[in-house]
Amino acid sequence: MSPEAHHGAASKVTEKGDLVRLEYDLWTELGGKSELLDTTHEEVAQKENAQLEGRTWGPRPHEIGGEYFPAGIENSLVGLAVGEEVAREYAPADAFGERDPNLIELFSMHEVQRLPEMRREDAHLDIGTTLTIEGRRGRVVSLTAARVRVDFNPPFAGRKVRGTFKVIERITEPVEQARAVIELQYGRASEFQVEVHDKTVTLKVPDRTKFDIAWMASKPRVIDRLRTHLHPQTIRVVEEYVTPAPEKKETAEKKEPKEPSPPGEASAEAPEPAGAGPAATKPKGSKGAHPAAKAPPAAEGA
Repeated sequence: MSPEAHHGAASKVTEKGDLVRLEYDLWTELGGKSELLDTTHEEVAQKENAQLEGRTWGPRPHEIGGEYFPAGIENSLVGLAVGEEVAREYAPADAFGERDPNLIELFSMHEVQRLPEMRREDAHLDIGTTLTIEGRRGRVVSLTAARVRVDFNPPFAGRKVRGTFKVIERITEPVEQARAVIELQYGRASEFQVEVHDKTVTLKVPDRTKFDIAWMASKPRVIDRLRTHLHPQTIRVVEEYVTPAPEKKETAEKKEPKEPSPPGEASAEAPEPAGAGPAATKPKGSKGAHPAAKAPPAAEGA
């Protein structure tokens, strides 16, 4: 095979670290029953009444051999041909691990009630409630008035997994690679403005992300993966804060109109009408006086 032909064949097969767009359906099996774990197809989720809220349906960015699926599943995606749909089955050890009975522990009700999440007003303790104890997350599997049994095994430990996968395309365009990295490590990639010029990658952060604690935690991972996939010399993360323009002061022309003078009383700013009667005539020597001002009272005995 010529070097050109070999390169063309290799470009159609995934390698570890490739960024691709992937379609998949993932199921877990236990006791002869199947449960939909994850899917990119809206019709599949609707058919199974799966609660996968906040999802964007359709092919999603994926890094082959990455960390989204368990290692056994990720490794099985290496070497998939682009455009080919495959079905795979995985033993518990290759998926979410075997179930470890030592990870099921007993706590007193007093210990559980002192946990921060149980002190909230809306706290509720029941079978299935998730608790964080000493930095470990577990699910309540049984409880009495005095004891609570918590299972720290992964939610799908001990279950077989089956899935169908289809690599739609490899992502090779630099801007789309940057967006794929953001989506994988943080999400909301469509809200970022992304530019790649020469050896500089520029990310303009959307407004609601600027104060998001999740973004603060994800940013180092985003930068690390951008370096891995795009090999830039410089990565610029831009946050813009626009100062609001001050409100314009009301102009003299827009001042509120004065209330009209009562009948028979002339305005101080109105010109004197020709031939006006004594009530509208300013007394001599009273420049600036209000025309309606009363004359001083007559001297006694005048």
